[in-house]
Amino acid sequence: MNSGDGQASSGCGRDVLAGVSLVVLDCDGVLVDTERTGPAVVAAMAAEVGWHLTAGEVRERFLGTTESFLLSEVRAHATVEVGQEWLARYRTRVRDAFAAAPRTMPGVHRLLGALEDRGLAYCVASSGSHARIRHSLTAVGLWERFAGRVFSADDVPRGKPAPDLFRYAAERCGRGPGECLVVEDSPAGVRAALAARMPVVGYCGGPTPAHWLQDADRGVVSALDDLVRSP
Repeated sequence: MNSGDGQASSGCGRDVLAGVSLVVLDCDGVLVDTERTGPAVVAAMAAEVGWHLTAGEVRERFLGTTESFLLSEVRAHATVEVGQEWLARYRTRVRDAFAAAPRTMPGVHRLLGALEDRGLAYCVASSGSHARIRHSLTAVGLWERFAGRVFSADDVPRGKPAPDLFRYAAERCGRGPGECLVVEDSPAGVRAALAARMPVVGYCGGPTPAHWLQDADRGVVSALDDLVRSP
């Protein structure tokens, strides 16, 4: 499988789960295939208030960041006043777009099954709101597998790329940073994991180009299966 920019990703070349007891997974773009629809919605809604961006530019600016950051940037660049209701409409339109064709990223069920077979815990740590995460995971039949182990930027003072969310998830799951492996598809998420002193794998099996994730200290993969495949 190729990365989002058409180039083959670099495999990890070793067992990335060695010494790990908790796998911390981003939601959008790692578990559920929302990163193909969300940027198009943002681009359309930004244009409506006078800020013209392509979906690619939206992805580059906002991938892995919080909704509050998105709203602040739209407000700063819009030619008309933008209120909190813009964000409410954005959430509705993203939800409706995803509901039309909900799907997981390839290999998600195999990955979770393999982690369970190895006795490894896993959780979600996402920049999305709790409501959005629950909607996405429910739509693809994953909510029950993560219930009680879902952590949102809503839970912490600062979202990614700050380390707060990953530290909070690890603490709630009773793990130290070195016992965790983060799986991220955004540069902001990779930076957040490194700031939290957690090993991180970049995942480029969706639209994210592999070179955006080159700082991931445990490599970049284009297939989730690579995370549970011994070298």
